[in-house]
Amino acid sequence: MPNAPSLPTASKLRALLPWRRRAVRREKPSPGDTTRSRLILAMGAFVLVYGTIGARLVQFGLAEPADPAVLGNAQAAIAAARPDIVDRNGEILATDIKTASLYAEPRRIVDPDEATELLGTVFPELGTDATRQKLASRQGFVWLKREITPQQQEAVHKLGLPGIGFLSESKRFYPSGRSVGYVVGHVNIDNQGIAGIEKYIDDQWLGDLHKLGFAMTPNLEPIKLTLDLRVQHVLHDELSSAMERYTAIGAAGVVMNVKTGEVVAMASMPDYDPNNPVEALDPNKMNRASAAVFEMGSTFKLFATAMALDSGKVRLTDSFDASAPLRIGGFTIHDFHGKHRVLTVPEVFIYSSNVGTGKEALRVGQAGQQEFLRRIGLMDKVPTELPEIARPILPKRWSDLVTVTVSFGHGISVSPLATAMSASAVMNGGLLIPPTFFPRSEEKARLMATRVLKQQTSDEMRYLMRLNVLKGSGTRANIPGYRVGGKTGTAEKVVNGRYSANKRFNAFLASFPIDDPQYLVLVVLDEPNPEKPGVGATAGLNAAPTASNVISRIAPMLGVMPRFDDADRPLMVSF
Repeated sequence: MPNAPSLPTASKLRALLPWRRRAVRREKPSPGDTTRSRLILAMGAFVLVYGTIGARLVQFGLAEPADPAVLGNAQAAIAAARPDIVDRNGEILATDIKTASLYAEPRRIVDPDEATELLGTVFPELGTDATRQKLASRQGFVWLKREITPQQQEAVHKLGLPGIGFLSESKRFYPSGRSVGYVVGHVNIDNQGIAGIEKYIDDQWLGDLHKLGFAMTPNLEPIKLTLDLRVQHVLHDELSSAMERYTAIGAAGVVMNVKTGEVVAMASMPDYDPNNPVEALDPNKMNRASAAVFEMGSTFKLFATAMALDSGKVRLTDSFDASAPLRIGGFTIHDFHGKHRVLTVPEVFIYSSNVGTGKEALRVGQAGQQEFLRRIGLMDKVPTELPEIARPILPKRWSDLVTVTVSFGHGISVSPLATAMSASAVMNGGLLIPPTFFPRSEEKARLMATRVLKQQTSDEMRYLMRLNVLKGSGTRANIPGYRVGGKTGTAEKVVNGRYSANKRFNAFLASFPIDDPQYLVLVVLDEPNPEKPGVGATAGLNAAPTASNVISRIAPMLGVMPRFDDADRPLMVSF
């Protein structure tokens, strides 16, 4: 039998058992082994974390950088520099200030969900699916938020989001706010002029300059306007007070230099703040001074009387029978406060007789009236720089009835600015000068002026205007020392196709000093109410005193000195 391995004896087995027991005990880890294992795990975790961070840094380093062309085009589009706009004395009306806008480069966004969530903590309106979709796209550049505050910029900066950045752009600022809104206008989010003089300068030259790549030009010469900010504030303040005092729904006013056509002030209410141009979308906040037309009422008797005198068919010494209403074309024309007697031409004017004025117009005739109104600029759009200019609404057909109603300001609608332009021609010696919002000398104005009236007609009309303030419907506009001449106008408004007995459009047209007119002031109030119960609401009771308040405050600013002498004595004793 082959040699077989010998089996261990029992004593040998007993000798081996303690060794096995010791081997089993060594397999249980000791406290030192546990600490070592944990240390290894921690080191592995740190290596994993920092390895990931390092990998991301390498990824960012190798990532496609921001496209300079994309950012450059965006910068050029938003940083279009605009010149300051200043008043005639150099006071700033509009200027550029620097602001930041927030953008994203989606191709560099690491986690669109996280970026959206974090941006929403600063701008809740950005924490949306729409923003998430923008950030998840592969576009090179997208806007997130335009014109943010420094505090918002700092908050986003602290988020430390890759692919999110800021561009500096120009934001338009209007220090005088509401008082100049309808003249200066405003810009859009890209600093492009879309209203007022801001739009005009873009249309004339600034827009082309930007298109040619000169958007970053930092030293553009200021644009000087004819506005006097002091006068503008006075006009705005007095119109605001009048709206409150007479609970009117609107008001407007114009102050014009009758010898140059320069608009020294122009305001309309309710107004808007050009720093917050969304207010301009309110339909109630229309520019009543130049962009709206109205039946100007008896202020048109200034033109009807000038027309009659200039035609040679009526003289200042003539008389007209106003003892009874005027019946024409199946209608009856009444006087508001009729004298029921024969009236001289000056009496027709100062008593604001519809009957007498209508008969003056009939003596001139339909064709003569149309020719005169066109000659004096009331049948065409006002030629000026402001974009917001309304065209007049003219009668569709001219009849004797239309001739009569137009003579006292019904049946034809024009803007207050057009009325001021034409009235200036009546006051300045008969020269029609286009109104302007840019400085113009008297010499230049004379070169571009058109003679529309005889000098004698202008002299006679200034006489009648002064007489009306001394003895007629404009007595509440009289200011000692400043020799104001003026004409009231109270027009019934058309409601549902009919003239309303209790809704009016009131106006007062004034010029001073009337012996050598320098300035014209026109104030209009839309639907004024009586100041207190038992008092009327005609123009002589609200528009006239408002114009008086304006003139008494602005005359010293404009260098018109009061004169206390007997210059008015001949007028006061002539009736």
